[in-house]
Amino acid sequence: MAVNTSADAPMPVGEVSRLIGGWIDRLGAVWVEGQITQLSRRPGAGVVFLTLRDPSYDISVSVTCYRQVFDAVSDVVGEGARVVVLAKPEWYAPRGQLSLRAAEIRPVGVGELLARLEQLKKSLAAEGLFAPERKKALPFLPQLVGLVCGRASAAERDVLENARHRWPAVRFEVRNVPVQGVHAVPQVVQAVKELDALDEVDVIIVARGGGSVEDLLPFSDEQLVRAVAACRTPVVSAIGHEPDTPLLDYVADLRASTPTDAAKKVVPDVGEEYERVRMLRDRARRCVQGLVDREERGLAHALARPSMEDPHRMVDEREDQVASLLGRARRTLGHLLDRADSELGHTHARVVALSPAATLKRGYAVLQRADGHVVRDPGEVAPQEALRARVAEGEFNVRVDVQE
Repeated sequence: MAVNTSADAPMPVGEVSRLIGGWIDRLGAVWVEGQITQLSRRPGAGVVFLTLRDPSYDISVSVTCYRQVFDAVSDVVGEGARVVVLAKPEWYAPRGQLSLRAAEIRPVGVGELLARLEQLKKSLAAEGLFAPERKKALPFLPQLVGLVCGRASAAERDVLENARHRWPAVRFEVRNVPVQGVHAVPQVVQAVKELDALDEVDVIIVARGGGSVEDLLPFSDEQLVRAVAACRTPVVSAIGHEPDTPLLDYVADLRASTPTDAAKKVVPDVGEEYERVRMLRDRARRCVQGLVDREERGLAHALARPSMEDPHRMVDEREDQVASLLGRARRTLGHLLDRADSELGHTHARVVALSPAATLKRGYAVLQRADGHVVRDPGEVAPQEALRARVAEGEFNVRVDVQE
């Protein structure tokens, strides 16, 4: 219920604490799941103190229980164990502290854990986080590899030694984090996000050695799975051994069976690549040599043709024929010119013989009136009419005489 307060009418701390306690008392007993991070069993004390933590959200709450409640499960429950607790929330008003009073503690069995993981797996798969089309391809030769692993662990040694043996120039950006226990999930998530934020990191390897189902639980945590799914950098999962399959294997872009296998899949072998380059170079050399040989044979075949061995032979063979045709053309043209000249001479002679000038030279004259008309009939002229007479050597004027 809301409480009416103001700056002029504030509520005392004690009253606030009392109201909070009342609200919490109404909650009643609840079943709570978590991981035990701290456990205090003082000799002779009738109460056991422990801290229950949610590794996915980094939230903890104090739990108290009577000794006989904890003794019922003390053989199978310790720090790091996952438990289900039936507890009633309690509010300690003098300190303003919330705790849980446990009436029953049950360890979470492996079968139950696997069932929950299978349910979570189906839920995440339905969201598409494990879809093959989301997988990113690994670079052929990463320059900088991000590595998330335990400090001084066998997984770190296997990845570093095998990768550098295969490609000595490879560099690593290592983040050492807890790989099991209550602090594993938040620190692994933080390390993955830090490496993903570095532009020079080409691929990220999350590695851990083998262990029990409980030991590998952090790598099936939903928070870690979603963090890896959001990475823009390819992520390789190298958790446990071949049979181990945490949920990280499904969301990662590549699953390696072991940390050693991760090093082999991420970094190429320099010897193998050198041999591959040598083979490709030899193959290229053979292809080029075959092409050159084929072209040389084609060139030799072309040069062996008669026209290429003696290129002037065809010209020489045609020289006499060209000379004969040239002489024939000249003779034919000469005959045509001579005949044309003869015909032109005959035509000129006929023209000269028939020209008026030749007639005038024979003593004839041409009479023309003043308007230039030629006189052809005596009746065309009048007495005393002046005419112009044209003879071979010139012309002169004449006058028509009267005829009686």
